[in-house]
Amino acid sequence: MRVMFRWIFAACLVALIPARAADVTVFAAASLTDALQEAGKAYQQKTGHTVVFSFAASSALARQIEVSPGADVFISADTDWMDYLDNKGLIDRATRKDLVGNSLVLIAPVQSSIGVKIAPHFDLASALGGGRLAIADPAWVPAGKYGKAALAALGAWEGVAGHLAPAENVRVALAYVARGECPLGIVYGTDAAAEPRVRVVDTFPESSHPPIRYPAAATKGAKPLAREFLAFLAGPQSRAIFQKDGFTVLPPR
Repeated sequence: MRVMFRWIFAACLVALIPARAADVTVFAAASLTDALQEAGKAYQQKTGHTVVFSFAASSALARQIEVSPGADVFISADTDWMDYLDNKGLIDRATRKDLVGNSLVLIAPVQSSIGVKIAPHFDLASALGGGRLAIADPAWVPAGKYGKAALAALGAWEGVAGHLAPAENVRVALAYVARGECPLGIVYGTDAAAEPRVRVVDTFPESSHPPIRYPAAATKGAKPLAREFLAFLAGPQSRAIFQKDGFTVLPPR
């Protein structure tokens, strides 16, 4: 019930975003907020076309697309939620492309002295010191699913499963640590780089979790400019923005 309430609340937030006249409406994972806002401004300056973004957990956005129209482009933080819409015939499969990649890191407040090395069977529970681990809800949100997979692969999940502070998206988990409400958290590397109030304690091995990929696609019935905007995101100007913000730009295919 708690998880379902969180999903309903997140979906309502998306639904309540004020409708504005836009040439392209983009629903995108919260971790892309900074990079996409910068890319959207660059696109508008280049073309004169406006872009409106709705940022939230990929799960909430996918569910919102399922129940009501409005998005022209969906950018997920994992393949599962893009596959979810694809299987329901709600995206233009021909436009689907993995846009960028990311890393997964363990963070602490910048003033914290906590030190822990990520390794098989590392004692994350002790490092929490009685506090809770900030993590995007692993039942629904990609960042949390990656985090749970990494901890399970390293034999550390069982020790912390009862000491979580689950958040509706990765930026909220980041805020828990930045405000000192949690001693440690798991977020993407790009999120940690964007928040000066946290520091990276260590980086999870890539082998400990599925590859972090952000697939992008136009929705079925999207405005014609959706394809143009997707092409801009794959172009050199946007690629430079993604790289500056710490994303791994994937080779075109």
